[in-house]
Amino acid sequence: MDWRDRGALLSVRKHGETSVIIDVFTEAHGRHAGVVRGGTSRKIAPILQPGAQLDVAWRARLEEHIGSYSVEPLRSRATILSDRSALAGLNAITALLTFALPEREPHPHLYRQTQAMLDLLGVNEAWPTAYLKWELAVLEELGFGLDLSACAVTGGMDDLAYVSPRTGRAVSAEAAGEWADRLLPLPADLLGVGSGRRADVLAGLQTTGFFLTHWLAHSLGDRPLPEPRARLIDRLKREMSGD
Repeated sequence: MDWRDRGALLSVRKHGETSVIIDVFTEAHGRHAGVVRGGTSRKIAPILQPGAQLDVAWRARLEEHIGSYSVEPLRSRATILSDRSALAGLNAITALLTFALPEREPHPHLYRQTQAMLDLLGVNEAWPTAYLKWELAVLEELGFGLDLSACAVTGGMDDLAYVSPRTGRAVSAEAAGEWADRLLPLPADLLGVGSGRRADVLAGLQTTGFFLTHWLAHSLGDRPLPEPRARLIDRLKREMSGD
């Protein structure tokens, strides 16, 4: 069994004395693990940094085996490492994909969205807004999409201000009424029309975080969301406060 593909490196862990096991998010083969022989060497180790874009060839005697990778670097994205906020974003992305994606299940649309997201980190100051939309895309891709197109109560498309934690549908400010404090915020950035204000991005992450926890993580056995996501949010809050 063998194939060749391109993908973003999600994680690296040591395997024996000189090898490592890497997890790569590829377009055609999904999240796929494999052993890299000599992965701790001075030649290969610098290539294997999370977020790096790799050309990988996987081979195994049987399809169900973990198999082995040979790797060639395509893009390092090393500039992210000098930007603490962008690095926090990278860690959140790789951790969430590792957490949420089933092994060996292709998700080509999410793969392309993830590539675009990674390319913004450390390059475009608007990446936190793109990251918020990327979390929406993760929920959508894995069957937990939100319906933010119209008010669940009135059917109108104006003045949408909240999201129902029960249904994941938008609710207008007028329809929310006295129930507003029981609903989740729906900043304009979640609708794709915001200005990217940090407070609005954080409000949106509060909403996506609710559904990542109560819908996605619940379906995976109520496992806690990976810690790098919380660290990213903390970093964004500190930036907003000027710390």
